[in-house]
Amino acid sequence: MSSGQALIEELTALAGEAKNTLGQASSFEALEELRVAYLGRKGRLAQIMAKLPGLTAEEKRQAGQTANTVKEELTAHYTVRLEGLKRAQDEAMLAGFDPALPGRSHPTGGLHPLSIVSDEICRAFSGMGFEVVTGPEIETDFYNFEALNFPPEHPARDMQDTLYIGDNILLRTHTSPLQVRTLLSRKPPVAAIAPGKVYRRDSDITHSPMFHQIEGFLVDKGVTMADLRGTLTFFVHRIFGPDTLVRFRPSFFPFTEPSAEVDISCVMCEGKGHVGGQTCRVCKSTGWVEILGCGMIDPNVLKAVDIDPEVYSGFAFGMGVERVTMLKYGVGDLRLFFENDVRFLGQFA
Repeated sequence: MSSGQALIEELTALAGEAKNTLGQASSFEALEELRVAYLGRKGRLAQIMAKLPGLTAEEKRQAGQTANTVKEELTAHYTVRLEGLKRAQDEAMLAGFDPALPGRSHPTGGLHPLSIVSDEICRAFSGMGFEVVTGPEIETDFYNFEALNFPPEHPARDMQDTLYIGDNILLRTHTSPLQVRTLLSRKPPVAAIAPGKVYRRDSDITHSPMFHQIEGFLVDKGVTMADLRGTLTFFVHRIFGPDTLVRFRPSFFPFTEPSAEVDISCVMCEGKGHVGGQTCRVCKSTGWVEILGCGMIDPNVLKAVDIDPEVYSGFAFGMGVERVTMLKYGVGDLRLFFENDVRFLGQFA
């Protein structure tokens, strides 16, 4: 027998052996080991093909054709067994599958409670025709204090209350500067609300150095305190329910005159002053809780934005979103809003 014939018989025997061996592989790992053993760069087929240089030209041609056929057969056997193992794996996975069972649910996030309430407040006023405006959180003394009728000696300007960045540059202490910016850029009638972050030197269970406010204002001819009361009463009923009582108490703010603080009947004790015979911890037995400050825009503020107070009048109000949210949801500690505890935040998803 010639060397060429011997090589062809060796290739044929390898094909038969591989078909049987590959067909018995019981795992992906075992099948991969067999593939490397037969078809790898140093595998059985490569070792046989290394003998080709010692053959005649005709023997090389015949042995080469046989080797290509064997390689194709080995690859086909490997592919068939690989697909068989995949099918078996899928069948095993589906063996305990009940299509009637519910699928796996993935945890989903949700809006932060402050975002939920802020959006609700904005929708309430937008429904009354108020435009939502925004502006910078880094302000000048003019927009934050001077144009809002704060005298130079006002305590709010002190370093212990306001976070200054430089001379006359500060982090805004309220969203009221947007009232000035808006009224300087357009003429009455103007009705707008300004939600945003504000900053002060304060931190405890009911105060944070960064918190959220919503400023609102309306300027037009013939605006009165009655318009302010009607607007805010509608807002309270929209947020806390139609049975919530509202009262206005005289107060003072540099940028409004007359000024008032708005109280609502306590959301915890429903205005009774007690819960289960115990003093209500929210209203301290008074039956009322303060929710925002408001008033008619001071004529000096209108003059600062080039609006004639003899022709136009307006009202303004401001509220803390955190306070409204705490009252709406009965949250007792402001810090919960900023600690990112998913057990707390998940209740609002």
